[in-house]
Amino acid sequence: MPRRTAVGRRSTALLAAAGLSLLAACSSTASGGAGGGSLTYLTFNTPTLTPAFWKDSIARAQKAAPGVSVKQVVAPSTDRDSYAKQLQASGQFPDLLQSITPAQYTEAGLLTPYEQSWIDQNFLLPQGNAIKGKVYIPPTNSQIIPLVFYNKELFEKARVTPPATWKQFLAVSEKLKASGVTPIELGGNDPFAAGMPLTGALSADVLGKNPQWIQQRHEGKVKFTDADVVAAATKMRTLVEKGYFEKGALNVSYADSIKDFNAGKAAMYPMGSWYLGSIPKDQWDTIGVFPWPTDDGSTVVPFAVGGSMAISTKAKDQKGAMAFAKAWSLDAGNLKALIEGDGAFPMLKDKTLDDYGVNVSPAFTDSYAFVTKDNTKVSSIGWATNDDALPGSLNNEFYAAAQALFNTDDVKGEMAKLDQAWDSATK
Repeated sequence: MPRRTAVGRRSTALLAAAGLSLLAACSSTASGGAGGGSLTYLTFNTPTLTPAFWKDSIARAQKAAPGVSVKQVVAPSTDRDSYAKQLQASGQFPDLLQSITPAQYTEAGLLTPYEQSWIDQNFLLPQGNAIKGKVYIPPTNSQIIPLVFYNKELFEKARVTPPATWKQFLAVSEKLKASGVTPIELGGNDPFAAGMPLTGALSADVLGKNPQWIQQRHEGKVKFTDADVVAAATKMRTLVEKGYFEKGALNVSYADSIKDFNAGKAAMYPMGSWYLGSIPKDQWDTIGVFPWPTDDGSTVVPFAVGGSMAISTKAKDQKGAMAFAKAWSLDAGNLKALIEGDGAFPMLKDKTLDDYGVNVSPAFTDSYAFVTKDNTKVSSIGWATNDDALPGSLNNEFYAAAQALFNTDDVKGEMAKLDQAWDSATK
């Protein structure tokens, strides 16, 4: 569920007091894995992952792990990483943690890796979220960040078709604008949403040609101010200068951007594949999808591989924790909820969508084809949870650069700020 990176950026400063008291209320007798197979399990609620979902999924996994007792700890928001760190600081780090960002815990030795043989046996991209060769959350699902969703009716009205190249994308945008249609919805008031075009351009043009770019940045071999990165980032500035985003894009919230696009107020919407869960059923035949365009028309798919459950090294019942986590991760019923409600792409081996019993839109089916087809798959910059995760708080700086490009044409200057932020984060 890579969407976690975007959620909770606003403020989590007030969570500590309320959050820690919540732990006492939810699992006061089982913190730290109090032996006897009793485990604490950090979860979070969303419109898709409801209390009923967690109750049922925990019950099914417990049935597959006899003797294991699980007590749920519910995070007060979807920002489970911040809450997990608060619990760690108070000596209450949970035994099991759902969909956290492993890189934030592995250096401190807080997570137990899964056996590689089990990972290889069960998942399509076994190293999709690996950190230094080890997997700390099973790679059960993935997102493509971004895809470009489009309104077929507005495209037909403007007599345009989905573009494959950047040149075609600009031409389509110009024709849409000339027909009186806003070409691109953004939701730029939310930093992560504002960053979608920048994420798309850098993932496709930079990582698409050099998948090792993030690792090379760690080694000091490349920089954000290099010509190829600046050229990719300039594409976002071009879209701004040509007036292809909605008016006042930086004042439009993420939530309103979904409403506006679904209402037909714009023709295209660059967003993570989780938007698939927000397409109204009466528009299933109206919304199409294509990958972020590249210069040569080749298909580059920016991936963020999410996962299920991390296991604390502090859990006293490691065997029970592992049995429960494996059972939960391979439960098709759990993935069904994520597929239908969150637009997640299942990554279990030897299964088709039919095996999950899901009812999905044509846009979902078309998007999922990018997962299974032979194409260039790279990490989505700013969203990866593996070794390509950006260091420190660089995600925030990346989003800020995207917002800044609405007001400045100094693209290289904004990229220089990212280099400075990188150097500060990796000292």
